[in-house]
Amino acid sequence: MDSEYQQRVPLTASNRRRRELDVDHQRGQGRERGRGQGRGRGRDPVSVEYDIPSASQSGGRNQRRVEGYDMPDIGVEDTSLPDSPPVQEEYLTHAFPGGPNDPSILRSFNSHVAAAIWHGELPPNGQPTATNMANELEELLGFLSSPSPPVKKAAVDIVRGLTGSEDGLQSLANYSDIVIPSLSHLLAEKKEVAEPAAEALINLSQNSELAAKMVSMGMIKTTMDILYKQEPGITRLLVMFLVNLTQLDAGIDSLLQIGDEKMHGLYVMKLVRSFCTSPNEKNGDPFEHVGSILVNISKREAGRKLLLDPKRGLLKQIIRQFDSTSSLRKKGVSGTIRNCCFEAENQIQNLLLISEFLWPALLLPVAGNKIYSEQDTSKMPLELGSALSFEREPVNDPEIRVQTLEAIYLLALQEAGRRALWSVNGPRLLQIGYEDEEDPTVMEAYERVGSLVL
Repeated sequence: MDSEYQQRVPLTASNRRRRELDVDHQRGQGRERGRGQGRGRGRDPVSVEYDIPSASQSGGRNQRRVEGYDMPDIGVEDTSLPDSPPVQEEYLTHAFPGGPNDPSILRSFNSHVAAAIWHGELPPNGQPTATNMANELEELLGFLSSPSPPVKKAAVDIVRGLTGSEDGLQSLANYSDIVIPSLSHLLAEKKEVAEPAAEALINLSQNSELAAKMVSMGMIKTTMDILYKQEPGITRLLVMFLVNLTQLDAGIDSLLQIGDEKMHGLYVMKLVRSFCTSPNEKNGDPFEHVGSILVNISKREAGRKLLLDPKRGLLKQIIRQFDSTSSLRKKGVSGTIRNCCFEAENQIQNLLLISEFLWPALLLPVAGNKIYSEQDTSKMPLELGSALSFEREPVNDPEIRVQTLEAIYLLALQEAGRRALWSVNGPRLLQIGYEDEEDPTVMEAYERVGSLVL
């Protein structure tokens, strides 16, 4: 059953808005690990959810700023979000008298709605009743579809700010039938509108009910249709959004295109191809969070079978990204391999077909820091032996080391897997790595493998 594979990339709750969104599963790095035991006592698979930080609580009323964030459980570089327009201390005597197209509201629009919603204040002639507040929010959401670019920009900035607090998220959730389609229609627009819209959707999608509604409304198809038409910064945010939606089984099914025989797996193949394309300095690495999506989909049997299909060769492509200098990519690759190894009982031969790439990805992170002797390396395949004959960068993240050891354990549960491990001198490598290890959790993972092969 799929439940035994449930290990997702960690989630982050909205009231713990962090400045780090990392799949590093740095999704704010509040980790919630599945408790179910998988076959072979392996931990459950990895899911990542992102959460854009709230509007600054330290700024005065004259200035609202969306804090910088670092993108995870689903890693990342610090990227400061643009300042929202200054909030001027002026109010309208009547709320938006000319409607969304009235030029007279442009100077006051931001302060009027922001004051009413963020602080519970209304213009001098109003009273802060629940009805008035609801009316203010309805009116704000109406401006998301305004034909006036400045009005639309101001409205989406405020909505993005609202998603930075628990109260704001709840208020918007009450109007999800309006806010979700309104924001989705902005994703294809210019950066100044598409960026805050994408950030708002990322925050909203941390709510499982809202995420489920987004999936049912076809947001995965919408996102995939826009993904390759936007600039790299927006593409990065859209990939993060997909990480959140694939926390849900329905989101995984939608991304896998379950039920559509002709299109099945097309989205995943496109994402893997993009993930495996080398990033460049100009565009950054907009697809590095795809690793977290792969972790999420591989917690489902349908996802694992797709990745392990030898005709598609997807896992082979993914494994090669373990050489990346990005810890986020490494973690995505190791988590995906680990999840796929839950299929070892039925697909051990398909896994061993790519052993040329699989064993280095699994064994090098847990081989310790020493330079191996010629006597040891002579019993290893060239791709392993040559790497261990020189100084190398250690894998400092203990979670990656644990994931690779758990994958080795799952392979070693099968007789063919044990034979393959012995054929590359794996037990000797694990013995040396264990001697160098200091982390108790990682040592326990070594010992579990050792109980099978030593």
